[in-house]
Amino acid sequence: MTTQTYSVKGMHCASCAAIITKKLSKVEGIKEVNVNLATEKAKLEFDDIGLTPEALNEVINKYGYSLEIEEPPAALSATAPDSTKKREEKERELHTQLRKVQFALPVALLVFILMMWDIASMFFHVIPHLPLSMEHLNIFFMLLSTWMVFRTGRPFLHGIVMFVRSGAASMDTLIGIGTVTAYLYSAVITLIPSVKEFLHAPDSTYFDVTIVVIGFVLLGKYLEARSKMKTGEAIEKLINLQAKTALVQRSGMEVEIPVEQVRKGDTIIVKPGEKLPVDGIITVGYSSIDESMVTGESIPVDKKAGDKVIGGTINKQGSFTFTASSIGSETVLARIIRMVEEAQGSKAPIQQIADTVAGIFVPVVLVLAVLTFLIWLTVGTAYLGFSVSLSYGILGMVGILVIACPCALGLATPTAIIVGIGKGAEYGILIRNAESLEKLSSVDTVVFDKTGTITTGKPQVTDIISLKKERSTTSLLQLAATIESRSEHPLAQAIVEAARREQLIPGDIKDFAALEGIGVSATINGTPISVRKPIEREKAIPELQRLQEEGKTVVLIEEDRRTIGLIALGDTIKSQAREAVASLQRKGLKVIMLTGDNMSAARFMAKQVGIDKVIAEVLPQDKAKKIMALQAEGRKVVMAGDGINDAPALAQADVGIAMDTGTDVAIESAGITLLKGDINKVAQAITLSRATMRVIRQNLFWAFIYNIIGIPLAAGALFPLLGIFLNPVFSGLAMAGSSVSVVSNSLRLKGKKL
Repeated sequence: MTTQTYSVKGMHCASCAAIITKKLSKVEGIKEVNVNLATEKAKLEFDDIGLTPEALNEVINKYGYSLEIEEPPAALSATAPDSTKKREEKERELHTQLRKVQFALPVALLVFILMMWDIASMFFHVIPHLPLSMEHLNIFFMLLSTWMVFRTGRPFLHGIVMFVRSGAASMDTLIGIGTVTAYLYSAVITLIPSVKEFLHAPDSTYFDVTIVVIGFVLLGKYLEARSKMKTGEAIEKLINLQAKTALVQRSGMEVEIPVEQVRKGDTIIVKPGEKLPVDGIITVGYSSIDESMVTGESIPVDKKAGDKVIGGTINKQGSFTFTASSIGSETVLARIIRMVEEAQGSKAPIQQIADTVAGIFVPVVLVLAVLTFLIWLTVGTAYLGFSVSLSYGILGMVGILVIACPCALGLATPTAIIVGIGKGAEYGILIRNAESLEKLSSVDTVVFDKTGTITTGKPQVTDIISLKKERSTTSLLQLAATIESRSEHPLAQAIVEAARREQLIPGDIKDFAALEGIGVSATINGTPISVRKPIEREKAIPELQRLQEEGKTVVLIEEDRRTIGLIALGDTIKSQAREAVASLQRKGLKVIMLTGDNMSAARFMAKQVGIDKVIAEVLPQDKAKKIMALQAEGRKVVMAGDGINDAPALAQADVGIAMDTGTDVAIESAGITLLKGDINKVAQAITLSRATMRVIRQNLFWAFIYNIIGIPLAAGALFPLLGIFLNPVFSGLAMAGSSVSVVSNSLRLKGKKL
């Protein structure tokens, strides 16, 4: 069995993905097809029967799609030619769409205003008629709509062609049929007056309807494409974490080489401040390594010979050498990248609902339009004569297609989303796309990362304990800060910062020495002082045990080889964390803490903020698996985190929420970002999403109710009973009314209090 991933060209809606899936699934030997619209990729699982891209393209080329093999990179590189080429292609496509919108949207807005003005003046005498005559205005509209249909609206014409070829309908098909029918009917009765006279057709034309529909739908397509451009940024950020070069020992010499050329077993030299190029095991030396970008823990980890190190982490202190054990796609960073890609590939956009409906709606509308024409032509002729029946038949058919043209359906989702996203921005809630907003409304479980999300993510002095009565905590802090002021260790800097906040001035020291892997020592006022890690026999000190159970890092202060005090350092709870958890619990949501920290420390933190379920001691690569396990239980999960180690879990969750105080990778992997790292905004985001989705459902209702009521009226259902025939002008009015109703309903979100 072989699995292969392909890039898909020509796919732009959920029904496109459905067509590709349906057609490829029928190919002999293919066992499973997974087509993802968001990433524009198709993952195929098939028997080893030598299926080539050419063979697959023979199946789907006729529908306007094509496949290209997505080659796995030999090494992680964001500047690889293929990656750059694909991004440039997407940017060119987005720029082309922007140019269309920049022309179409102002024109559509102008015509929409004129259209509404003209209709309003017909019903309200206080509103003056348009200053231009309808004859001149009609010619102006015809010129504009000709350009809009055959130049700007080419994708919709392609939708008609695809429907004719394959019988598969998308939103483009419905828009294309409706706008082209309205345009052609209007053009014929405008350019050939004898036809209008023969049909006894009214003066009304639908050039304005054509322009407005195309303009607003193109805006929605551009916004969707711009959002999809973001799907690859998380991967690029992760790739850029890798070092570009490595200093290796070869043939007795130190040689700097590109990271792609590192081989397993190479001896690599790392200097202070450098990024580790690959995974490996330290052979010589000792250092403190910042692994926060992978583990999420803020306190650097001391490493010695025999310890494992991870590519992409940063060497904070000291030089060492290590042996490369994992390179290229085998490294921890590469595995995280694959996990993010797979999680992103499982998502589907909110527009799928409208596209799916359109796939059923288009054939039904077409059948109704044709049936209406035939009924008028047969039954109507028997009572009204051929000429009158033909006129009513054409008007009924055009009326159905115009009233069914999905302007409101196209606006129902994007208008609510635009207003909802804008409302979120006012509250510091940055929402990446409609999909995240939709899914957030139905979540029932909130999973918080600990470090940087519930906590501040920075080591601080939390406790100072004197073990000698004659020593005050202030004097202990001053002693420790005096000696640590000479150290480069991150924990030393936290102690110095604590003394600075207390306005304590460091004293003079002599004979400073850094004790590798232990601590620091010096002579202060003639007395030997040291600040160091506790050794095994000292771990029985009750105060030390308690602090370590709380997950804090503890150092001992020694004076003349006697322990006189303890200083504990650790992360601190964010001030708003307790209220944020309580607010979510009041909404009936289950709140869980997920962390790589030890269980006792995690439970201590969780208890402080009111979280009763803790999942602790989880490796970075396993966080996404924990989210998957919750989803397997039927839970809809939102994950909030800030570290690179959270990226796979953020992508795997139904909705990922990142703190803007965290890493770029976490932000790019998440669908929502909270400004200032304020987790109170999680509850506000859920409130906003529920309100927005409620408005979208209302909008979709109004978009369809006009069709349900309007289509029978446009077909002439009232004529046999009341002698009333709905002029296509009112079909246009109904379509405009549905658009106004959904836009107005969406604007109500602006007044929503979160």
